[in-house]
Amino acid sequence: MEFAVENPCVDRKDFCKNCNSRFMQVRPFLKKAVVSNHFRRDVKDVERMESMIRKVLDCTSLEFNELHKFEKNVNGNLIFRAKRGPWHIVYCVDRQKRIIFLRAINNFTEYGRFLGNKQAILEMVDRLG
Repeated sequence: MEFAVENPCVDRKDFCKNCNSRFMQVRPFLKKAVVSNHFRRDVKDVERMESMIRKVLDCTSLEFNELHKFEKNVNGNLIFRAKRGPWHIVYCVDRQKRIIFLRAINNFTEYGRFLGNKQAILEMVDRLG
């Protein structure tokens, strides 16, 4: 499943207060968003999934506790997180400048384990390559 990224966010606006500076650097170059099968299985509800993705891509939603929080660089893939209620939405910007939604986890311990597993992250990105 793919989404077009329509808001290039070239200039910082009032609602960009949640945006990490690393995300702001790559944001103007993002043209497409891709959703992993794992993300779909995590959320289960298609409407909820699409809503989450659109709100992350739009950057204007204040419903997030954290939005575009930079977590780490895994072999050139920049890993970010958005937190909305119990959900940790983990996504990355790959070398092709696509935003890839990897996981939606509602358990902090599981989120920590996933973030620490570089191999799993790289496999997910490679599968969508």
